Amino acid sequence: MESKFKRVLVKLSGEALRGEQQGDGPTISAPVLAGIAGEIKEIHSLGIELAMVVGGGNIIRGLDASQAGIDRATGDYMGMMATVINCMALQDSLEKLGVPTRLMSALQVNEVAEPYIRRRGIRHLEKGRVVLLAAGTGNPYFTTDTAAALRGMELKVDALMKATRVDGVYDSDPLKDPNARRFKRLTYMDVLKRDLKVMDATAVSLCMDNHLPIIVFKLLETGNILKVLQGEDIGTVVGELPAE
Repeated sequence: MESKFKRVLVKLSGEALRGEQQGDGPTISAPVLAGIAGEIKEIHSLGIELAMVVGGGNIIRGLDASQAGIDRATGDYMGMMATVINCMALQDSLEKLGVPTRLMSALQVNEVAEPYIRRRGIRHLEKGRVVLLAAGTGNPYFTTDTAAALRGMELKVDALMKATRVDGVYDSDPLKDPNARRFKRLTYMDVLKRDLKVMDATAVSLCMDNHLPIIVFKLLETGNILKVLQGEDIGTVVGELPAE
């Protein structure tokens, strides 16, 4: 079955790299990392151009750091560096599977990553390299959700795929409310008006203004990324998909 998308961006939270581990366990789960890399390899083999924005919440969040007394801007920069660490781990796993990658950072860390340059990123995608995008937008006070929306538009992707711990967007927290109802389709305004926490409001507004669809799906279920790309009815779609 062919993919209905030519180029996509996957937003992966840092917490997802923990898997089901909580508390004082490892910040990166080796089995989860290997599983994600294996799925990306399968997607790559289909000729789909793939960019990824990875968060850093499994290591540190800027907001959490500020609550501990660290200056908010400093905490956000610390969070950006955490995303570099996560991208390096994912890059290593992918390259061990023979998947060509490029790690691009919005902050200059030239020993481990290229600086992010839009045209260069597009060229990497055209050459079949998985592009890992670290350090968010490079600016404090902006989330990696906003970075994903921004990079998605810059790189001209067909859709932004938001990987989460649950299988879509619900009207209440499905981990706490057994009667929570999953939405199959939502408009951008639905998300903003109902404060559904799909992504932060800045990211959703950027996607709305530029007609970039968002697909929210469960990461920790083998094959889900490929199912979404092949158009299977899983997760929640915000906005309109191509050719609808």
